[in-house]
Amino acid sequence: METLAGNTIEELTELRHELHRLAELSGEEYKTSNRIRRLLEGCAPDRLLEGIGGEGIIAVFEGSREGPCVMIRCELDALPIPEENEISYRSKTEGVAHKCGHDGHMAIVAGVARYLQDHNPRAGEVHLLFQPAEETGQGAARVLDDHKFRAVEPDFIFALHNLPGYPLKQVLLRDGVFASASRGYEVILKGETAHAAHPERGRSPAMALAALIQQFSAFPQFYASLDQAAKATVIHSKLGEVAFGTSPGYAEFRATLRTYENELMEALCERAEDTVSNIAQTYGLQADTRWTERFEATRSDAGCNAYIEESARRAGLELTRKETPFAWSEDFGRFTSRYKGAIFGLGAGVDQPPLHAGSYDFPDALISPGVSMFIHILNQITGFEQ
Repeated sequence: METLAGNTIEELTELRHELHRLAELSGEEYKTSNRIRRLLEGCAPDRLLEGIGGEGIIAVFEGSREGPCVMIRCELDALPIPEENEISYRSKTEGVAHKCGHDGHMAIVAGVARYLQDHNPRAGEVHLLFQPAEETGQGAARVLDDHKFRAVEPDFIFALHNLPGYPLKQVLLRDGVFASASRGYEVILKGETAHAAHPERGRSPAMALAALIQQFSAFPQFYASLDQAAKATVIHSKLGEVAFGTSPGYAEFRATLRTYENELMEALCERAEDTVSNIAQTYGLQADTRWTERFEATRSDAGCNAYIEESARRAGLELTRKETPFAWSEDFGRFTSRYKGAIFGLGAGVDQPPLHAGSYDFPDALISPGVSMFIHILNQITGFEQ
């Protein structure tokens, strides 16, 4: 089965480099979205939906007869990480760069659009979703809450993620949980400042902050069983200001919770809230709290994985099934909790710098196999007009 000609791959590679230069943060993907819109318009979709959940775009390609709706999703946003690589297509946005490979993911799905430009689905519809704000865990929820999305709800949804540390072009999949649930917890402790000579006249949150760091760090030991996976990572703390004559009355605490299962996450969240409340009460403090960057566990349907497995065979790519889920999070889980779907990994090279490293850069060699994988998935479900 033909996929894409060499000149189209060259076009997609240049697109990837252009998107890399444009790198924009979550919720601010204006230039990126506009560039994708112009490309999609040139692919002549039957419908083009814009402003989905923010800057999101969906291109709809309709078949000639009834059939399933298949959605393929990629991400628009970059990260607040400075570019370290001396490359011709360096990010032009100060302190922001595509260090998770979303530029490559977009180029791959753009390649699917190029294919659909000349090959209509035989039955059903294909929806190509370019989703905003994945990195903050907000984008998928906003897309799902958008009334425009409800007009194109899919029967199946697929995505991929490049994976440094694995052989180049190797396909990785897993039935059930593929990537972890994750939540960020912010705590502001308010007491009362005093002179450092008389700390007893104030209410310092120093001991409370120390207790929070200690108790949160122990969460996996005491609140998860041996056969469960959980992590609690203290990522930030701050006590007062640098003023040697002052006993502080203010502190900040932030931690990230991770689990493989959503049910355990809910239980840990309740423990976290109780812990903060009890410590604040013990030390006579006000505690203001907020949950942020909520990611559900991303689960892959076994039937959808069967399509992925067959696609890897047809594309001539090595495939491996992962025994345990990945510890990182992906807001694609919002979609797979509602629709049949699956996400697969595509190896980015054993010696490639890790995701979110300043020296990371998406390998252009993944564009062609990524496009081929999605085309073979679509061919199994919707088929293409001859």
